[in-house]
Amino acid sequence: MKMIVAIIQPGKLDSVKEALFHAEVCKMTVSRVRGCGQQAGYDEHYRGQVKTVNLLEKIRVEIAVNDEFVKPTIKAIIKGAKSDCIGDGKIFVSSLDDCIRIRTEEAGEEAIG
Repeated sequence: MKMIVAIIQPGKLDSVKEALFHAEVCKMTVSRVRGCGQQAGYDEHYRGQVKTVNLLEKIRVEIAVNDEFVKPTIKAIIKGAKSDCIGDGKIFVSSLDDCIRIRTEEAGEEAIG
């Protein structure tokens, strides 16, 4: 079992979800986050003062998958999130020790599927 966390541009969420659905990955958690990466932010003028905005809006997608879905999930995220600009995002893959479905108390791969 693996936990896949992707940080993507907000405008790419719909295309990432569509690519994941085509890869038969439908269960995910999505949240709005802020972060800075290679873009390093930008300057904004507000009421006559210059403010540096370096924490930009991002989307965090978390997906727990069984081992056979790791590569298809990563490929789907890349397909949906890739663009021609800097700052397409990142994908992190980590081992998942356990997963328990609260309703049925199933554990392990049965709880994810």
